[in-house]
Amino acid sequence: MASTTALFTGLTGLFTNARRMDVIGNNLANVNTHAYKSNRMIQTPNFSRNFSLGTSPGDSWGGTNPTQVGLGAHIAGTQRNFNNGAISGTGVVTDVALEGDGMFIVEQGGERFFTRAGAFQRNERNDLISIDGANVMGYAVDAQFNIVEGNLVPLNIPVGTLTLAEASRNVVMSGNLNASGMVPTTGSVHETRAFFFDAGLTPGMELNTDLYDLTVPGNDLYIDDGAGGSFLALEGGSDAVITFSGVEKGGKDLGTKTFAFTDAATAATLGVDAFGSTIADYMAFLDRALGLDQTAIAPSGHDLGGNVTLDIATGQILITGNEGTVQDLVVETADLVVTYPLGAVGSPINQPFVMTKTATSDGESVRTSFVVYDSLGSPLTVDLSFVLQETVDGAGTLWEFVAESTDNDDVDRLVGLGVVELDANGQFVSATNQSFSLTRMNGAVSPLTVAMNFNSGTDAITGLTDTASTLASVFQDGSPIGTLSSFSIGEDGIINGAFTNGLTRQIGQLALAKFTNPEGLVDTGNNLFRVGPNSGPAIITKAFEFGTGRVLGGALELSNVDLSQEFINMILASTGYSASSRIITTTDEMIDQLLLLGR
Repeated sequence: MASTTALFTGLTGLFTNARRMDVIGNNLANVNTHAYKSNRMIQTPNFSRNFSLGTSPGDSWGGTNPTQVGLGAHIAGTQRNFNNGAISGTGVVTDVALEGDGMFIVEQGGERFFTRAGAFQRNERNDLISIDGANVMGYAVDAQFNIVEGNLVPLNIPVGTLTLAEASRNVVMSGNLNASGMVPTTGSVHETRAFFFDAGLTPGMELNTDLYDLTVPGNDLYIDDGAGGSFLALEGGSDAVITFSGVEKGGKDLGTKTFAFTDAATAATLGVDAFGSTIADYMAFLDRALGLDQTAIAPSGHDLGGNVTLDIATGQILITGNEGTVQDLVVETADLVVTYPLGAVGSPINQPFVMTKTATSDGESVRTSFVVYDSLGSPLTVDLSFVLQETVDGAGTLWEFVAESTDNDDVDRLVGLGVVELDANGQFVSATNQSFSLTRMNGAVSPLTVAMNFNSGTDAITGLTDTASTLASVFQDGSPIGTLSSFSIGEDGIINGAFTNGLTRQIGQLALAKFTNPEGLVDTGNNLFRVGPNSGPAIITKAFEFGTGRVLGGALELSNVDLSQEFINMILASTGYSASSRIITTTDEMIDQLLLLGR
């Protein structure tokens, strides 16, 4: 007789195949959805009616098998395919794809989600966000642009606003120092007119003491007029300010410096570079401002010879420049001007230091200039000179180098000093004090210390015979201020920023998550997943670790839906649905036949 059970069995077939068609339809609808992971539905047989469980064989019979009739099919579950989709290049710098099992991490509304879709973009605050506004999470950088791992933060890429400057740390020099050049014999010599302390005295009298305090009223300094008379040169106790300006060394202007005969409190008010009370203090100021050197560095004790001295017999201040043609000084009367900003009682003259040049610096030498930067990006010009000091028979040459800078925030022009030894083949042997330091008073790190390399492979200082010495800076690091102009995302997920000053720095890193069972994640829509009961906790890590794979910038992952497989599944689902409906109609016909028997 006809069975109503068959009706319900057919109904389960209709239901499962209809749901299977739903899954297939969803896959086909998302065939062009970036990073979409296809689903499949798994169905299993329903319960069975047991008419007999069977019998075991005996000595005289063979046994029987179970007698069971199935009750249809039901949905066992759905299974998501997390295999990688194809990668498509887009050229959009914020697009990223993953090759591996990792997932991007995003946060929205205080809740954390995971996704494979890397179609990111930047918002008005330069935050990196997903297409639906979720913040992309990763690792930030510290003040030195080092990645700070372990603390997830929303990634921010401040193009156009982030600025950066870098202090110089190294400079590489190259060139040839002419080994056949002349060893120096003298530096330039400048003499002043004769001075004395009291009017009517013979020039030079009482000028041999450092204790004559020119900050005391009445302790005046006079200059011989050359005709048996004198002029009031410096009026004691009147806070005389001497402005040093226009002096040249080897054609290079040495800038402006100021010295005052006054005390510390008044000097601070006047804003001068140096102060003192005696002629000895003033001569020490000149020595520093001119960058003169008397340090004996060569084995023979030879030195550059620069100094400022007082000739007791004549009452003259003598300025002797450093040896070497590039160190030749030009000091004129108008370069040293005296003023009295707080007023003077007498009538002192404003150019008392009448200069006469009696010798010119000689000797083989060479100079070059280059720019370094402090921690705030301020450019500072440094002059580096090499002066031949000694030619050693069979052993090469010795050269003294002098680093000077007008940009040094101190009276001292000389910022570095050392000796370079070159062997009989003209090759570099050794160097002392291979660095220079500049004082900074602009808020930057002080002092700025820069190392000099004179023997960097092919870029090395040599000492061979030539017509003249040559010298150049072939590399110096550091940079002025620069603004973040562009960025790129590397395979390790690190976001590298390019600045307008040519520097490249890490500005963040994408964090990735890895799950023991990604199929256990809960799909929340919008290509987002959250942790599910069977997914396991998220392992927060980065690219190339724990199987997360690599990050591909400027690309997106495509859907992994297999169209041919889906069409086959659609045919099978449609056929299964038709077959199940046929069971219902056939069973209905059988019931009709049964009812006809009762008529």
